[in-house]
Amino acid sequence: MGWLGQVLLWLQLCALTQAAYKLWVPNTNFDTDTNWSQNRTPCAGGSIQLPADKMVSVLVRGSHAVANLRLPLDGELVLASGAGFSAAEEGPRPDCGSGLPALFRDPDRFSWLDPHLWRAEAEAPGLFFVDAERVPCVHDDVLFPTDASFRVGLGPGANPVRVRSVSALGQTFTGDEDLAAFLASRAGRLRFHGPGALRVGAEACADPAGCECGGAETLPWVCAALLQPRGGRCPPAPCRDALRPEGQCCDLCGALVSLTYDAAVFDLERYRARLLDTFLAQPQYQGLQAAVSKVRRDEGAGVQVVLLEPESGTRGAGRLGRALLADATEHGAALGVLSAVLRESGAPLESGSAEGQDAPGSRPGLVGGLATVGLLVLLLAVLGTGLVLHRSGRLRWRRHQEAESQPIGLPQGFSNPVFHVATWEKQPSAQLPSAALNVDSSTCYFVNPLFAAQTEV
Repeated sequence: MGWLGQVLLWLQLCALTQAAYKLWVPNTNFDTDTNWSQNRTPCAGGSIQLPADKMVSVLVRGSHAVANLRLPLDGELVLASGAGFSAAEEGPRPDCGSGLPALFRDPDRFSWLDPHLWRAEAEAPGLFFVDAERVPCVHDDVLFPTDASFRVGLGPGANPVRVRSVSALGQTFTGDEDLAAFLASRAGRLRFHGPGALRVGAEACADPAGCECGGAETLPWVCAALLQPRGGRCPPAPCRDALRPEGQCCDLCGALVSLTYDAAVFDLERYRARLLDTFLAQPQYQGLQAAVSKVRRDEGAGVQVVLLEPESGTRGAGRLGRALLADATEHGAALGVLSAVLRESGAPLESGSAEGQDAPGSRPGLVGGLATVGLLVLLLAVLGTGLVLHRSGRLRWRRHQEAESQPIGLPQGFSNPVFHVATWEKQPSAQLPSAALNVDSSTCYFVNPLFAAQTEV
């Protein structure tokens, strides 16, 4: 069966078991340009050198004429049908640049915990995954291509990697005993390495409301692998008061909708499809991306909807977030949504300025004075609004402290004590005004759709 047939069969099996899969992307093929020091396959008549101290399996698909070929001390060349090597005289070639030997790049550079190296099943346009869910989750099936050679580092070994199943070299492993035997074999040692442990056997996610990814313990290493090309530093978010969703390594600009749900009614995949087809398909939300995840909070399980703002900074994420609140108000009972809270990032940063720095040509004294006056006005407005709302009996303001655990060594966010969270709660003799959701002066909103649509008789 060819590679396409294998994938189609795997998709059918996943559909039957309600399982998701992650596909390993990189390879150690001889004919892949990026596996060579010069980012191209070796020239005819050139010298080739594979790393002497690395175990590696290399699949060769084509025919190559070489002058010198240095092999590793422990490795293998797998020749596909029609592939092979022939001897050629060494000499200058116009298309070979400097004529230096072609060096096979370090095969140990690929880490299981690097989100760049996986492709997910549901990568539909408009949808993305938070960083923790870009690597295989505990309920996922993992698929390594049958028509490529590969080598995977299993991480630092602090916590075992757990998945539902692993398919490699035409075999599918669903139990730890069989997988351990394979990993200990020569074929397994050529393809998997490092101190980390790999475990299989978890059940497919059978909860229509979704399952947690289960990658909280490995998130620090996921972020370290993701940010390694940047020296471990997150890129600056191009907005003020950027958000850090659960499972995400760096701050981003956009909006965050937190849902609580009725486990007997809510269906995560149905809600994701509704978000994609009903909202993201509309022209006014062009360029926005969304991620929907099951998350664990102190008060219990919930659903996190991340709305990622495009680089142009149109503030469309906030508009979409408010549209989702309105949708929860109108259709919450049918969707199984009990409540919804919206948080938005702040205004986009001006071009050429950075958070915490004055833009060139600005006047710090004047800007600081205006900011102080504006802050005092804002505080007076909040206090006045709070008094009015308290007397009306419809809204109650309370301080909301949000604690987010950050991986060690990663950039930390900060909380702004000036802002409060507006929380709407049903009062015995109160009726929710129709304009209660149209509050544009706050960056955080809450709505309970089970009560929002009811009125006093």
